[in-house]
Amino acid sequence: MASRANLSDIAKALGVSVATVSNAMSGKGRVSKELGRAIREKAKELGYVPSLAGRALSTGRSHVLGLVLADIGHPLFPQFAQAIEHAASEAGYGVLIGDSRGDIEAQSRAINRLIERGADGIVVVPRHGTRIGDIGRPVAVIDSPSTPGNTVAADHRNGGLEIGRHLLELGHRSVAIIGLHSDSSVQNDRIAGIREAFAGKGEIRLIWIGEMERSHGSGCPLGLVRLVEEGVTAFAAVSDLHALRAITELQQGGISIPGDVSVTGFDDLIWAGVIAPSLTTMRMDMERIAEIAIAELISQIEQGGARDAPSDLPASQGQSSIPMELIVRQSSGPALGLPASGETAPALTGPASSNMSQVLPLRSTTREGSD
Repeated sequence: MASRANLSDIAKALGVSVATVSNAMSGKGRVSKELGRAIREKAKELGYVPSLAGRALSTGRSHVLGLVLADIGHPLFPQFAQAIEHAASEAGYGVLIGDSRGDIEAQSRAINRLIERGADGIVVVPRHGTRIGDIGRPVAVIDSPSTPGNTVAADHRNGGLEIGRHLLELGHRSVAIIGLHSDSSVQNDRIAGIREAFAGKGEIRLIWIGEMERSHGSGCPLGLVRLVEEGVTAFAAVSDLHALRAITELQQGGISIPGDVSVTGFDDLIWAGVIAPSLTTMRMDMERIAEIAIAELISQIEQGGARDAPSDLPASQGQSSIPMELIVRQSSGPALGLPASGETAPALTGPASSNMSQVLPLRSTTREGSD
């Protein structure tokens, strides 16, 4: 197999020095536009491929970014990885992935391994209940706008507000929220939005799966059928995975969805539109979030240093907060006793409406069938 062309081959073919070729290929030094064009055309003709290792030695940068995910086994995070990889590739960077597997120490090890492998900067989607401080490299954090040191995130609180308003408009006044981790900024922001929507307008109950499983074992029943018997007409899960668990338990208990109760989720996972009934949920704009995270990270890299360590203050109003989109499918319907067309819900007043100017506007609601 023929050896790959190098800078010397290009220089010899054009009768110029290797230094001139190097300067033309890197954009450095004094090389005329005409000669630079001729060098690049000859490089293409000879099949020259730049050496990333050589470029790293000359520039001090690997043009590789790290990505640490909270748990790559969760179906949401491969979608994040794809969006980050695409945004990085568009900017001329490769991506190495680390997985914390939901463990705090594993998260630290993953970050350190990526630093050891020469990552110029790192994007972190942190494990719940953790914060990312100064890691000695540029870093971008994707968590929730309320998280100190956050770089960019979906507007989780306003997403919760939108789900709450949707259920109110369907006539629901007794709702159970289903969460997993009480120390998750993302889940707490979503819950806060739902609570805000229902403030003074209905009854809210809160189920923490993590707490129930610590007491009764992994995969234990959540007692949802009993809540229906007590008058709950809707379950607002803060993750599609929890919504699927709720749908399964309710259906096994003989509860019709959405005939008897409604169920909603968050994240619009890949299967949300094909389960029965298809799931009403909130969708993140992952592509936009990834673009902003990568742009911020590269900006730090080009400025030649790591970001300042975050303070104990909440993320500032200047932090990027990306609207979510309500996807209405089959799992949400009018509260039991209302006509199929729904009733006109009371006008929303108080906290829900007064705070609308403080959050980014949501995009138009999308109604989908079973896909």
